[in-house]
Amino acid sequence: MKTYSPELQISGSRPFFLQITPKFVLLFSIIFLFLTIIPLHVFPLLATSLSWSSLIPSSSSNIDPIAALRGTKESCDIFKGEWVPNPHTPYYNETCWAIQEHQNCIKFGRPDTGFMKWRWRPDGCELPAFNPVQFLELMRGKSLAFVGDSVGRNQMQSLICLLLKVSYSVDASIIQDEKFRRFYFPDYNFTVATFWSPFLVRAKEADPNGPTLSGLFNLYLDEADANWTTKITEFDYVIVSVGHWFFRPAMFYENHRIVGCQYCRTSIATDLPKYYGYRMAFRTAFRAFNSLADFKGAVILRTFAPAHFENGLWNQGGDCMRRRPFRRDEARLEGMNFEMYKAQMEEFNAAAAKGRKKGVRFRLLDATEAMLLRPDGHPSRYGHPPNANVTLYNDCVHWCLPGPIDTWNEFLLHIVKSEGGRSATGRQSPIR
Repeated sequence: MKTYSPELQISGSRPFFLQITPKFVLLFSIIFLFLTIIPLHVFPLLATSLSWSSLIPSSSSNIDPIAALRGTKESCDIFKGEWVPNPHTPYYNETCWAIQEHQNCIKFGRPDTGFMKWRWRPDGCELPAFNPVQFLELMRGKSLAFVGDSVGRNQMQSLICLLLKVSYSVDASIIQDEKFRRFYFPDYNFTVATFWSPFLVRAKEADPNGPTLSGLFNLYLDEADANWTTKITEFDYVIVSVGHWFFRPAMFYENHRIVGCQYCRTSIATDLPKYYGYRMAFRTAFRAFNSLADFKGAVILRTFAPAHFENGLWNQGGDCMRRRPFRRDEARLEGMNFEMYKAQMEEFNAAAAKGRKKGVRFRLLDATEAMLLRPDGHPSRYGHPPNANVTLYNDCVHWCLPGPIDTWNEFLLHIVKSEGGRSATGRQSPIR
């Protein structure tokens, strides 16, 4: 019995399929034209859908909302990556004088040290470890200010501890208030300062308790906080960051009248959508930078750092007791965290476009994705002595020092390097 072989015959008569090739090609061509070209002329909508189908992801879940808001054009996005083990950390220890007690987790008995032994690895490139000498050389004769809340101050304390490994500082504070401190590094003529402004706009505490026992604040959303606007033109770099204070009850004022409120539980004002006050505060703060005639520095937005309360709210037994970072497939930026991030990024992008026309540089320090993956980095119950009478007993908002927040200053060094160490003022001796 002869068997069929698809292989070409080497000798003998021409194979059957070669004999019919011209007819086959002609028939196939007619069918191809009928099935492709003709329908695209007869049904133009079909042509449109076919041309777009290869550009649209098969599922909307494939779209990265963070990347869409960030609009990264660099060859490597240092803010997108994962945490990997790093036996070389920490870069300083818990004896650094700049660490506030409620972030000194080792001092108060945290039993594990693994939270200090990770580094952020961007996808497709490397983020170098913080080099204090390089940072100080780039910042020689310049100044840096942190404007925001206690988490922003957290970053300043981390930076000081990193710099103290190679230099020394002196207290150059104008007033002795922890909320408004300045430190001067004489060897490099470099000043770093912090300005307490947890809402960025003018705020007044109307009721220490408020409807939820966390205070009620009057926020004047169209007035930037003079505590920082009157002094900020002296600085070459300003890091702006706020977040968690906006979960407190507040009455919102614009043009000297009440326009609404948040969690206020009153009949005299309408509860506005969540994140309204947060968005407006950033809009007003960024507008202030673009309006200050003498400010020619760089504004750096440090994005929202999510808290990690589990099994309850902050005042209902919630805690953060995990002992390793999340893998990227274990956490997703969504809900409240995404809305906070989205609001500030949209305002940042709008302000940056205006800043380009005015000579004000806006730069991004996007910590959100990295910190979303670090539920292990908070003090929890190790930010105070056992049984202490504190409002936030399990602290899942601030960050242990040393700890993952040190990575923010590696991001900062990357930004300063990309700036080429430019000085906005040209002064040889900045503020002290």
